[in-house]
Amino acid sequence: MADTNYDVIIIGSGPGGYVTAIRAAQLGLKTAIVEREHLGGICLNWGCIPTKALLRSAEMMDHANHAKSFGLKLEGKMTADVKDVVARSRGVSARLNGGVGFLMKKNKIDVIWGEAKLTKPGEIVVGKPSKPAVEPQHPAPKGTKGEGTYTAKHIIVATGARPRALPGIEPDGKLIWTYFEAMKPEKMPKSMVVMGSGAIGIEFASFYLSMGVDVTVVELMPNVMPVEDDEISKFARKMLEKRGMKIITEAKVSKVDKAADSITAHVETKDGKVQQITADRLISAVGVQGNIENLGLETLGVKTDRGCIVIDGYGKTNVPGLYAIGDVAGPPMLAHKAEHEGVVCIEKIAGLPNVHPMDKGKIPGCTYCTPQVASVGLNEAKAKAEGRDIRVGRYQFNANGKAIALGEDAGMIKVIFDKKSGELLGAHMVGAEVTELIQGFVVAMNLETTEEDLMHTIFPHPTLSEMMKESVLDAYGRVLNA
Repeated sequence: MADTNYDVIIIGSGPGGYVTAIRAAQLGLKTAIVEREHLGGICLNWGCIPTKALLRSAEMMDHANHAKSFGLKLEGKMTADVKDVVARSRGVSARLNGGVGFLMKKNKIDVIWGEAKLTKPGEIVVGKPSKPAVEPQHPAPKGTKGEGTYTAKHIIVATGARPRALPGIEPDGKLIWTYFEAMKPEKMPKSMVVMGSGAIGIEFASFYLSMGVDVTVVELMPNVMPVEDDEISKFARKMLEKRGMKIITEAKVSKVDKAADSITAHVETKDGKVQQITADRLISAVGVQGNIENLGLETLGVKTDRGCIVIDGYGKTNVPGLYAIGDVAGPPMLAHKAEHEGVVCIEKIAGLPNVHPMDKGKIPGCTYCTPQVASVGLNEAKAKAEGRDIRVGRYQFNANGKAIALGEDAGMIKVIFDKKSGELLGAHMVGAEVTELIQGFVVAMNLETTEEDLMHTIFPHPTLSEMMKESVLDAYGRVLNA
C-alpha cells in the first residue's frame, strides 16, 4: 500500500492546489494532487489567464481604432475574427495547462485523476467525476494514477469555486451565459446585458464593448466595482461610459424572458420602476460559490459558513488533519490569495519556524478592464469607519509625461495614510497599467514603509510609477508636478 499513502494529498490543482503541492515537495513531503477536469483549475483554463488573452485582443483593437491619433494610418477597417480571438485565448490556456503537468513531474508529485471524496480522517476515495466537466473532459495525462483509496496524514481541500446562479435566471449555455460561455462565443453578439459589475462582469463588459457589442451593465450597488474606493469607482464609471458602455446602478435584473435568439431583461431600479432591455445575450456575473458539495464534508462534520469551509489562519478546519485553502475557504476569491494561503498552510504543516497567518488587508485586487483598476488596503470610507485620522493624496495621469506620451492620460492614483504614524493604509488606482503598478505599494505596506520612506525613494523618469511618489507627496502638501 506504500504507493497509495502520502504525507500530503491536495484535492484540486488550481493555483492554490498546485503551488501548495510544489511547496510541499520542496519541503520533502511525499505529495499527491487530485484533479477531475484540467490541471491548473479555473484560473488557468477558464478564468484569470484566458480572459487576459481576450482582453489583450480587445486592447489591440482599441489601439488600432485610435491609430490616427498616433500619426498612423491603417488601410481599411479593423475587424475581429471571433474564432481566431478565441483560439488564441484557448491556446494560451493549453500552454499553461501543459506547464503545470511539467511542474508536477519535475517536483515528483503524483497526479491522481478523478474525483475525491473524504471517507474518514486521513483517507479519500477517488472515483469518476459525478458531474460533467465544463467542456469535453481532458484525458488523464500520462503517468497519472486513477480510481482507488488513498491515505495521507494531511489532506488539503483546494476545490475552488463556480459561478453563482440566481433563481429564475439560471445560465442555460445559449442565451444566458456564465464566464465559461462568454470565454468562447461562436459568433459575436450585437448586444448584451451584463448582470453584475465585479471584476468578472466588468472585464467581460469591457472586452465585448471593444469588440463592437452594445453593452449594458446592471449593478445592484450604487457604484460599479463596488469593493473599490468610491472615488476610483466613479472615475472608472465615467471612463467606461465615455467608451460607450451603458451602466445602470442600484438596480437588479428581476426577470428574463427568452426568445429564439435573444433575451429581454426586466431591470428594476430601487424606486420600483421597471424597464425592459432586449439583447442577444445576458452574462450572469453575480459572484461565485465554493465547491463544497460531494466531498464528504458532512460525513466528517466539517464546519462550513455561507458555502465555504471554515478555517483558521493556517488553513486548519475543525477536523484534525484536514485543511482548506483558496476560494473554497472563503473570500477574497483570488488566485494569488489561494497561492499564498497554500504556502502558509503547508509550511505550518511542515513545522517551519516563523510562519505567519496571511494578512488579508494586504492582498491586492486587480480588474483588467479599460481602464484598469487596482487597489490594496483600506479605502477612504473604511479608514474613516475605523476612526482613523487620515491624510489622502491624489495624482492625475494627465500631469504625467509618460502617460501623455502613451496617449493614456486619463487616470488617477490615490493613497491613504494614517496622519499620526505615517503608515500607508491603502492605495487605489485607475488607468493604464495600474495592475502592474500596484505591487509597489503592496511591497511598501508589507515592509511597513512610512510616507518619509516613500518620499525619499527615487522613481525612474519618465515612467508611470512617478505618479505613485507624487500621490504620496500630495498627501503631505509637497506635490511637485501638479
